Amino acid sequence: MPHFKLALLGFGNVGQALVRLLLQKEADLNSIYGISFSVTGIATGRHGTAINPKGIDLTQALDLMANGGSLDALSTQAKPADAFEFIRQCGADVLFENSPVNYASGQPAIDHLRAALEGGMHAITANKGPVVHAYQELTELARAHGVRFYFESTVMDGAPVFALYRETLPGARVSSLHGVLNSTTNLMLTRMENGASFDQAVAYAQSIGIAETDPSGDVDGWDAAVKISALATVLMGVPLKPAQVDRQGIRDISPEMIASAKEQGGRWKLVCSAVRHGDGVQATVRPEIVMADSPMYRVDGTTSILQIESDVLGLLSVIEENPGPHTTAYGLLADFINAVRIH
Repeated sequence: MPHFKLALLGFGNVGQALVRLLLQKEADLNSIYGISFSVTGIATGRHGTAINPKGIDLTQALDLMANGGSLDALSTQAKPADAFEFIRQCGADVLFENSPVNYASGQPAIDHLRAALEGGMHAITANKGPVVHAYQELTELARAHGVRFYFESTVMDGAPVFALYRETLPGARVSSLHGVLNSTTNLMLTRMENGASFDQAVAYAQSIGIAETDPSGDVDGWDAAVKISALATVLMGVPLKPAQVDRQGIRDISPEMIASAKEQGGRWKLVCSAVRHGDGVQATVRPEIVMADSPMYRVDGTTSILQIESDVLGLLSVIEENPGPHTTAYGLLADFINAVRIH
């Protein structure tokens, strides 16, 4: 049975959810896929770093995080000076890179992933930045080293958007993409339909942990722009940067506009679109009124939808209901299984 050593760069909510899922699925990985694993490295920004070539006790690691402890206590090696030394020392076959997203450049995640691939590791991330800023480079680098660069969790969490295209739509030419991809703004608009003001909707999203203290990445459409850029880059084969997206957020949506749309039989949604024009793609993120005959109309709260139009299947829709760290973690797990099965 092949054994894979795993390392986690970043151990926040998603990283911890991934570890819990690995423990939950360990027997299935053994019996169904013939895979065994150990985690030889975990690095965090504020809670220490653990490296143990024989495998870290994952239950202890979760307990330390829950109680505000330091992972240094689980390490058998000297603490690395930085993330790159961690990648070199952890001895892993697979790196899960889950550092915060950088919309503008994708760094330092790109360099982390590059170091892993050059070291012969499969590189898996939930970070959207590297996909929009370095997809082609990292994919080619992975191919050159006989490993995989996968990123299922970057859009729609664990829903199989990229794997669906990669594995089950061979020969398809995607002509357009449309969807509601930012769950935070969708929840806010749903709350506003139920009588909340914009500020109250923001405060609620913050109170349940899906909006940041500074919510501009969501409400001004940056997160949605990064996601549609990633989708266009991979599914349409046209490199697209977030700055190239015609972007408008939801700050100007008022209760009066919400009520007017309802009277018309419609609902406001922050709609992402990418449409092929010749060799290029035109992409937008903007509030739109969608009517009851659109699948997007029925997408409430934190649910997301992506509609893929191609030359072979017409319109194909993928819907993900109520995502969270556990669904993002599943996307990472699926990438791990797919990477090592193919390899």
